[in-house]
Amino acid sequence: MNLRQLRYVVATADHGTMTSAAQALYVAQPALSRAVRELERELGVELFARSGRGVVLTPVGEQVVRQARVALDAVDAIEGLSVARADGRGAELRIAVTASLEPELTGRLIPRFARDQPAVRVRVIRCADRDQVATALRVGRAELALTDLPVPGDMTAHPFEQREVVLISPPALKVREPVPPAALDGMRLVLPARGSAPRAEIDTMLRRIGARPVPAVESDERGAWLGWVRAGMGSLLWYRNQIDDTEGVTVRSFMPPLTRMIGLVHAHRRLPPAARDFLTFAKETPRDHHAR
Repeated sequence: MNLRQLRYVVATADHGTMTSAAQALYVAQPALSRAVRELERELGVELFARSGRGVVLTPVGEQVVRQARVALDAVDAIEGLSVARADGRGAELRIAVTASLEPELTGRLIPRFARDQPAVRVRVIRCADRDQVATALRVGRAELALTDLPVPGDMTAHPFEQREVVLISPPALKVREPVPPAALDGMRLVLPARGSAPRAEIDTMLRRIGARPVPAVESDERGAWLGWVRAGMGSLLWYRNQIDDTEGVTVRSFMPPLTRMIGLVHAHRRLPPAARDFLTFAKETPRDHHAR
């Protein structure tokens, strides 16, 4: 028995399929399946039973996963003690983040933290969406995450900043200001590609306000979005604090405001000192230091 096998079993239990667990852990699915089967042979028990297209834990599998979580938490705690004994020298902090929030993490938070804690090496774990962020925390690939709230109940969240969603449009667009969210109904929009995590975020927001815009352009080429807006092809929904160049476009707020709360998140386990230090640093950072 080894820690890798325990992590694979816990991930499979969390995701319901070995394919999804392998994707979340960034390992080949056959390797994960083989490791789980080897553990079953070693223990002489069946941990998972097939259910439709996925798997479910057997009664003994539930007991094994419960103890595996305890064992993995204990390993994390031991690693934390070794970091504390070294007084933080050479510590590594892994922070998971989605693409839409990575600029805020790498451009604002990490540089300031590095000045305060130069001995801590911060590694960014890039995730496709919030589900992958949660998985990275559950299986120990990251100690902290910066993500949109709310998060699943097995996570601890620390609200960090409210982000405003604005309408970026060609100056010729005639619309009431501040913009009523209902004005998005039938409006031509430049949108992320279908199936992408940023598109899922926007689609969820549009469903919540009951608006059905017309897709003018659908693309993940973020660097081209403002160019398409300037060319008059459509308007863009994006976060105010991620707009660097407003030349040739008009930025309008909504009323009532469209906002998303982001926060620092971690699994329900004891954090290593570097992660606790980062949480404290983020909470104490004055709000006017954040771009809005």
